[in-house]
Amino acid sequence: MKKTFRNLISKLPIDALANPAPVVAVLPLEGVIGSSGRFSNAINLTNLEDKITEAFEVYNVKAVALTINSPGGSPVQSELIVKRIRELSAEKEIPVYAFAEDVAASGGYMLALAGEEIYAHQASIVGSIGVINAGFGYPAAIEKLGIERRVYTAGESKSLLDPFKPEVEKDVKMMKGLLKEVHDFFKTFVKDARGDRLKGLQKTIFSGLVWNGEEATKLGLIDGVGDMRSVMKEKLGNDVKFKRIKEEKSLFKNLLGMRGPKASIADDVIKTLETRSEWGRFGL
Repeated sequence: MKKTFRNLISKLPIDALANPAPVVAVLPLEGVIGSSGRFSNAINLTNLEDKITEAFEVYNVKAVALTINSPGGSPVQSELIVKRIRELSAEKEIPVYAFAEDVAASGGYMLALAGEEIYAHQASIVGSIGVINAGFGYPAAIEKLGIERRVYTAGESKSLLDPFKPEVEKDVKMMKGLLKEVHDFFKTFVKDARGDRLKGLQKTIFSGLVWNGEEATKLGLIDGVGDMRSVMKEKLGNDVKFKRIKEEKSLFKNLLGMRGPKASIADDVIKTLETRSEWGRFGL
């Protein structure tokens, strides 16, 4: 005979009903940040919106813990995610803490700034506060192969930094200026979030270098070395419970054919290579 919900409740200690254990909602932020079309398993606001909301609606939630494992990616998506988390934190009056796992670099570190406090493992990779644009140039290759490049545009800068043409000085200057503007945005974002907790020279902090947990603590990029469970138990007590916000199961959607556009094998390979390239910069 199945036990009813009322029977189960009646067997719980009165103290447990009156004073339920505090809960920490654990929100994993794992992968490269950007559009799903460019990276496989990408982190972006569209993919995370429901899970972020769910984290703040967990019963008796007393804090949200972000577990971050990301080499970075889009600064736009990073900022949108941080903004949404901060909005709900203020609205629900629930504190947010961030925990770097293997790596919280570049946009991954920006995600950590959603937390009012940031922690990392001693061996975590933290930082990389910089901006990069990388590619290849093939003008010599197509000349050797006897290939003629034909490009028609309306707008003198429409074929900016075409990889099949020699670099143009003014195009490179424009790109460097754009990267500087994004870097300035990133620096301001970090300064606003960390304030007087930053202790190192700005030239060093914003150089694009990375550090382990201990060094990042000395620079004020994070608040200390520690793992998520230990830190949260110290803050909320040993009886704290953890509720991990899991990925939505897709079986039902797959059965209904709700899979979205099918990608080619070549697309999948390119996405995988781009994703591996981002992780590879940090030896992962």
